[in-house]
Amino acid sequence: MPSALAKRLSAVVPSVTLAVNAKAAALRATGVDVFGFGVGEPDFDPPPSVLEAAKRAIDGGAHKYTAVSGIAPLKQAICDDHMRRRKQKASAKNVCVSVGAKQALFNVALSLYEPGDEVVIPTPCWVSYPEQVRIAGGAPVLVETREEDGWLLSADALAGALGPRTKAVILCTPSNPTGAAYPEERIRELAAVLRKHDCWILVDEIYAELVYDGFRHVSIAEVAPDLAARTIVIDGVSKTYAMTGWRIGWTIAPEIVTEALDMVQGQSTTNATAVAQHAAVAALTGPQDTVEAMRQKFERRRDVMVAGLNKVPGIRCRNPEGAFYAFADCRGMYGIEHAGKAIASDDEVAFFLLEHAHVAAVPGGAFGAPGYVRFSYATSEERILAGLDSMRTAIAAARRIA
Repeated sequence: MPSALAKRLSAVVPSVTLAVNAKAAALRATGVDVFGFGVGEPDFDPPPSVLEAAKRAIDGGAHKYTAVSGIAPLKQAICDDHMRRRKQKASAKNVCVSVGAKQALFNVALSLYEPGDEVVIPTPCWVSYPEQVRIAGGAPVLVETREEDGWLLSADALAGALGPRTKAVILCTPSNPTGAAYPEERIRELAAVLRKHDCWILVDEIYAELVYDGFRHVSIAEVAPDLAARTIVIDGVSKTYAMTGWRIGWTIAPEIVTEALDMVQGQSTTNATAVAQHAAVAALTGPQDTVEAMRQKFERRRDVMVAGLNKVPGIRCRNPEGAFYAFADCRGMYGIEHAGKAIASDDEVAFFLLEHAHVAAVPGGAFGAPGYVRFSYATSEERILAGLDSMRTAIAAARRIA
């Protein structure tokens, strides 16, 4: 049999997240109650209108292939939503509906990046951004941001990262994993830099509706309409409407890019699931009161999680502006004994919390930020409080033993 896999896979970095998830699953299989602070999806149900629309679509015969890039009603709903949220006009020719925002990003990677291309990515970042660039043959240029700067990329840092090989820049706001969100002034500063450099601008706004304390999400598509010819917006229904499993995301891009995305997707998955597309229409066009109710609950959970983490010895956490993640500095836990040695990394912190507190969280090194751990608050306040209490108890016990 052939002895080698494709060489492109050798560039992909294995994820410690999988090891944490496997350990958590093994504990659950033995009956252990694991606090799931690692999951990146809302624990709510989709709006009732979404479920009703899906049932109508099934009864109405939505069982066949659709156009590769999506059904017309969904494309129109996406264009209307784009105008409402970003004050920018788009047509069906600018939209490609995909099997989730992740496929939308992967389609873009395959359509744009070639060997020798560089893609600028601020870190901490979602784990798939650099790996998709590598799979496509490009080279991620990772630009560190700092907690003391709000985890935000500065104009100077962006300018310093751009070069003759820069093909694209990826921005995510609010961010996974930090929850940090870019205010309008910073977006304008970044746009001013990007005007001087001819590259694609990818903005992942999948968490845009989940912002807190009156923060106003502003898209670069809104503040820099002159850059529309090279701006690509990634969005979807997964987070805003609690529809992660429905797998509906999309790209809003210049027509030349959308044509390429259509071609790539036509040779991979073809269309996103027909019934899910009809459900997504209902999500975008139906009542939005459940979205606001969910946002308010997430804001309360954020307050509980962040306040609680800051009371755990050895942990310090910044208050995030959006998403549903608390990104905590856990270096104060270094030195606690675990598995016969002193903890000296965020990976070891995560495994300690899992084994001794039964809290599943994601090490920050996976996102490009060693020393931090991401805690999701996409669970009930009761579970958050219980998990935090378990962490305090486990850490106190470990320090006593030491």
